[in-house]
Amino acid sequence: MEYLAAAIAVGLGALGAGLGNGMIVSRTVESIARQPEARNALQTTMFIGVGIVEVIPLAATVIAFLIMFAS
Repeated sequence: MEYLAAAIAVGLGALGAGLGNGMIVSRTVESIARQPEARNALQTTMFIGVGIVEVIPLAATVIAFLIMFAS
């Protein structure tokens, strides 16, 4: 049962990060298309957002390891 819980934690973490990254990048591309002069500021903000979103699967992996090795 612990392995199933760990797999669900990692899977949901990866799914959430994938969806979040897709939304961030698509909105950034839309914003750059509307305001090309703000490209540099938008890209910087996008990279910060993507970096924050990428923490979710790492945290999910740590939680999965904690679940697996807790018992």
